[in-house]
Amino acid sequence: MGARFFRYQQNPQPCGFWNDPTRECRCSPLQIQRYVGRISGPLLDRIDIHIDVPAVKFRELAGDEAPETDSSETIRQRVINAREKQLSRFRGEKLFSNAAMTPRMIRKHCQIDSASEQMLERAMTRQGLSARAYDRILKVSRTIADLEGAERIFSTHVSEAVGYRSLDRTYWT
Repeated sequence: MGARFFRYQQNPQPCGFWNDPTRECRCSPLQIQRYVGRISGPLLDRIDIHIDVPAVKFRELAGDEAPETDSSETIRQRVINAREKQLSRFRGEKLFSNAAMTPRMIRKHCQIDSASEQMLERAMTRQGLSARAYDRILKVSRTIADLEGAERIFSTHVSEAVGYRSLDRTYWT
């Protein structure tokens, strides 16, 4: 049993200019709703992370205004450490990653504190998230914590994971 990776790319609405600082979106709410409605809710539930990726400015592409980031080697080491942590966590359970956790394993390995639970409850209520989305958020939260080297999942991890559910948000309509 392994994790499946699925990449789906779609503009957030027909013209592709939603949230673009240089161009104006002229799509009506009905057009956006119809456009986003092409993806079924059950399919979205099965995608762990969906985010809005803004257009990159020319100066950033050209290297003049590139934001300061961690080096590739630093990021690589962080990923290696997180993968080792996951392999250790699942030793004897025939799994190799957080993405492959069953609901029972999620309850065991993704325990959150009451503040995180309240935050997640509010997000689920506001965004109308399903039980499947809840499980996916917990798995992504566990992975974010692993990447930071944290033993426990904190509210910052849950908040970031909820932020990766952009297509669940109701602001499209």
